[in-house]
Parts: sequence; C-alpha cells; structure tokens
Amino acid sequence: MAVSWGSWLANEGVKHLCLLIWLSLNVLLFWKTFLLYNQGPEYHYLHQMLGCPTETKATFGVHLKIVGDWTERFRDLLLPASSQNSEILPFIQSRSYPKLYIDGPFGSPFEESLNYEVSLCVAGGIGVTPFASILNTLLDDWKPYKLRRLYFIWVCRDIQSFCWFADLLCMLHNKFWHENRPDYVNIQLYLSQTDGIQKITGDKYHALNSRLYIGRPRWKLLFDEIAKCNRGKTVGVFCCGPNSISKTLHKLSNQNNSYGTKFEYNKESFS
Repeated sequence: MAVSWGSWLANEGVKHLCLLIWLSLNVLLFWKTFLLYNQGPEYHYLHQMLGCPTETKATFGVHLKIVGDWTERFRDLLLPASSQNSEILPFIQSRSYPKLYIDGPFGSPFEESLNYEVSLCVAGGIGVTPFASILNTLLDDWKPYKLRRLYFIWVCRDIQSFCWFADLLCMLHNKFWHENRPDYVNIQLYLSQTDGIQKITGDKYHALNSRLYIGRPRWKLLFDEIAKCNRGKTVGVFCCGPNSISKTLHKLSNQNNSYGTKFEYNKESFS
C-alpha cells in the first residue's frame, strides 16, 4: 500500500527532523570542542591542575607538570623560549596570553586531615599538589583546627621535584620551630631513584636536606612508629600517589596493632 508524501511527513517527518537537528548539534559541539583544544589560540582548558588557595589568600597557584605534547604546547603559549626553565611564570606585558577558564572550588578528602588529632599525609610525585592547600592553611593559622601532629611523607624519583614546594615546607618547619612546636609537623622526603647522595640546592633548605632519605619508605616500620607514639588515638591516613603506594597504605591501615591505635584510610587521585 503506497503512502503519500504528505501522510509520511505528518506521521514520521517530525521525528526524523528532530533526530537530524539533534545529530547536527552534537557534531557541532564535537568540532567546537576539538578546535578549542587543538587549534584555537584564545581558549584553553586546564583539566585537574590544582591550585593552593586558602581563606586568607586572594590568589592561588597553578602547578603544571610538562609531560606530553599538550602541556608542552600550553607552556609554549605562556613562556618565551628564553624562560621555559623558570619555576615561576614571568609576566610579560607585551605578550598576548590565552584566556583561561577555571572550575571550582571543589572539596577534597584531604580537608578532613585537619579534623584528626593526628594525620599521616603521603604524596607520590606530583600527588603532593592537593596537600599544598592544607600546608598553606596551617601556615596561616593552625590553632582553630583539631590537628596537633602531622606526618608528611613525600616520595619523588628526582631531586628537582622537591623544589616545587621546598619553600613552603621550609616556612612551615620554621614557623613551628619558632613557636616551640617542633613536633607538630614531621617531614620526611624520600628520593626513590638516585645514583648517589643528593641534596636540595640552597643553604635555606638545610632543614629539608636533614629530612631527606635515599630509597623508599619502610611503610610497616613507619606505621608501627606512628602507632607507638600515638597510643589509643585515631590517625587519619591520606594518600595521593601511585596505586602501589595506595594499596600498601590501605592494607596497613586495616591491620591491628598492639598499641590500640586506629588508622582510617582516605585517598584522592587525578583520574
């Protein structure tokens, strides 16, 4: 039975027209997003590159590790060739910078580290970034929070990685030293891959170099030491790093100890 054009248009045409419009909009959105990421010099999006704001600071930092073609191209947009080894982005008045869009702020499990009397914070490489906001908060004022002892463990493959937050760690150490609270923060830095003894360059980093260890942490001994020094307390364990470290900390947190110390495990990742 033949169907007239007018009858088909009345019954099916509207459905097909809506489907065609929907598909067209999706294709348009795909190409717009593709061009923004790969060709457009004006708009670029930073994905999960974390800043370090606090309640008392009006600005925040963006920490970007150059690990591939996207980040290399983004660096080239920001820095002239002569300044690409700089740790801090120099602002050049005559340069045309891309426009950045930033989502947030977003909450983090690490905010809970301030709500434990004792916290163990473990970072692997660039995984230290989420902890920077916590460290800045303590640098501003630690008294309003429940936290009274912080174990901060940072594992890196190369010595230069510690320079990302070396100044912040030194300021935090000096602050508690001058306030006669040297046991408030326990900093341990581990250099996992090296051909020999190395140090963070600079006289002002003497306090960090004295806390720099070659090799990987002995996690079981670390947990035993923390449990012994904090008998009967609940320790918050916070980790941002490789899965191998995360799984080890999670397993140790679930084990019983003879000191009545309880470990509560928390994790954050960039995925």
